[in-house]
Amino acid sequence: MRKPRNLSPEERDLWQRIADETERLAPVRRVGNSIPSLPKKNVSNKPEPVSIPTFHIGSKPTLTTAGPPARPAHIAMDHKAYRKMKSGKLRPEARLDLHGMTLEQAHPRLIRFIEASSGSGRRLVLVITGKGRPRRDDSPIPTRPGVLRRQVPHWLGSMPMVLQISEAGRKHGGAGALYVYLRKRRS
Repeated sequence: MRKPRNLSPEERDLWQRIADETERLAPVRRVGNSIPSLPKKNVSNKPEPVSIPTFHIGSKPTLTTAGPPARPAHIAMDHKAYRKMKSGKLRPEARLDLHGMTLEQAHPRLIRFIEASSGSGRRLVLVITGKGRPRRDDSPIPTRPGVLRRQVPHWLGSMPMVLQISEAGRKHGGAGALYVYLRKRRS
């Protein structure tokens, strides 16, 4: 068993400052080698007040983005092929256009398309969802356009034959389309 190392005076001072700022769960029981205490700082548990912008009835709400941009999804496929796909150098072997469809129409069609593409040995397909129409809505609760654009990646993510989903390159539709990279078919 290793003998414990003694703390230097700087380390002891740092530890004491941290210990003084924490809330104890149980009474302190010191054994031997007591540490001299430092004067306590006036630490308040109250959070800083947050300024909330005023809102007047009849005015439009201002939309702000929440937090940093989302991290890109985990890359499950070969990185070299992924870079080629993202830059638009790989050509999709098939495409499905879901423009103007409702969720009820698009879902079964998407499932059939992915199953047929996987069954015929295709690896990269393009699913066009469109960007969605901006709505002129005077509702106080903002709604984002593009129901299919938001829902299709969830549907694809639940399919076992889909290996990777990524936003298409500009020449294949950009934000209004998705590259779907399918798993190799096992024989």
